[in-house]
Amino acid sequence: MTSYSRQDVLRILQISSRQLQGWERAGLIPQQQSYTFQDLGQLRTLRALRAEDIPSASIRDSILAMKAVGGMANPLLEACVVCTGTRLAFRHRGAMVDPIRRQLLFDFDRAQGVERPSAVSEPAPLRPPGQAIHERFLVAVQAEESGEKQRAVELYEQILEIDPGNAAACINLGTLYFHQRQYGRAEELYRRATIVDPSYVLAYFDLGNVLDELDRLDESIAAYRKAIAFSPRYADAHYNLALAYERKGLHRPALRHWQAYIKIDNRGPWADHARGQIGKLLSREKLTIACRADRFIPPGKGMAALRQI
Repeated sequence: MTSYSRQDVLRILQISSRQLQGWERAGLIPQQQSYTFQDLGQLRTLRALRAEDIPSASIRDSILAMKAVGGMANPLLEACVVCTGTRLAFRHRGAMVDPIRRQLLFDFDRAQGVERPSAVSEPAPLRPPGQAIHERFLVAVQAEESGEKQRAVELYEQILEIDPGNAAACINLGTLYFHQRQYGRAEELYRRATIVDPSYVLAYFDLGNVLDELDRLDESIAAYRKAIAFSPRYADAHYNLALAYERKGLHRPALRHWQAYIKIDNRGPWADHARGQIGKLLSREKLTIACRADRFIPPGKGMAALRQI
């Protein structure tokens, strides 16, 4: 069985080490140094759920309850996850279960003849349409991880010829082009992913990154803001948006997003950097206010002068 290192997982899923560490601290996934292909599937689901702003505690409690109720080793892989507000339900064996309340739920989608493979907004690349595409996607990931980047590019291109709406292939191929500094092609693929799935949070985040590299800051800011609109607690989007605002010289918006980042993720070197930027920006604001207060501003035209009576 193919195994993946932590660095492999971060690169494939396009997540940061602090995100993975946060999931481990929250008890969503055990801490480990080697991951299987099934682990990648579980992590993809976690990434999508967190992008939907489902609290970590709610995910953990629902998983533990489903293990007890359904006798499953890994509910995120063995059942279909359905978001119900800030909680999770699971479709399994023709029924939809709220494991915390231990209740069967009426499945409106099934009753109306609607089949949804996943309730989360992100397409699941582990279940693309057609077994041939699934196998080709797996081979592409393995080629990428073994250093055969050009082979991976060819395979992802083949997948998109067969299935132009495969957002996961768009993202992975776009990231390969991004690392090759082919930013125009990466932008095209990330934009396609946002068209295929207009609520695909990661696509907007990646689009913001490539636009930032192209020094198109206004468009980059718009992309990051879109990601945050869909996922207000997307820490990395707040971090990168704060950096973009600082590059534009927009200190107050930058301050707001540094502060938002700290509220979501307050540990590690990135949090330390954010706190440092907050301190600098607050000091700058205090100096500005002090300078305004220390000098006399005469009344402008049309203002009545003070007179002693």
